[in-house]
Amino acid sequence: MEEKKKLYTLLVYSENIAGILNQITAVFTRRQVNIESLNVSASSIEGVHKYTITAWSDEDQIIKITKQIEKKIDVVKANYFTDDQLFIRESGLYKLSTESVLQNPEISRTIRRNDASIMEVNPTYTVVMKNGRTDDIISLYHALNEFGCVLQYTRSGRIAVTRGTQEQVSEFLKERENLHE
Repeated sequence: MEEKKKLYTLLVYSENIAGILNQITAVFTRRQVNIESLNVSASSIEGVHKYTITAWSDEDQIIKITKQIEKKIDVVKANYFTDDQLFIRESGLYKLSTESVLQNPEISRTIRRNDASIMEVNPTYTVVMKNGRTDDIISLYHALNEFGCVLQYTRSGRIAVTRGTQEQVSEFLKERENLHE
């Protein structure tokens, strides 16, 4: 029986070296797994960058991908997680027709009901931002799109922190430091 695919989030920590992103994404390409979202930023540890990558996969495949990524020389640590193991957020931006927003008060009510914020209004367009879980951001898009007022839409890559008190890479780096003493 084939294992059901689900969305996994990989947190990868690496030194800030040119080309490491290409090495990491190549692992997914070789295994023919599509990256759903990707966010790269500095981590809470000086000199270490954090890659937050989501992909639909089965657990066996994601374990192999994680191990292959961790073998890369500039990768410090890689772990995979399910949604219940993380605090997760994304942002969505919606550019709406100002004319439509002004003519239909239900659009503004939909924005408020979904805890979204109006960021800018000008005669041509209105920009709305929503922070939250992926499903909530997509749901607001569908609700607004039903009014025929969406001019543009985009959402960010996922950002995530573990439910532990510190990043798992911190523990790993401490252990590695103790071995070298």
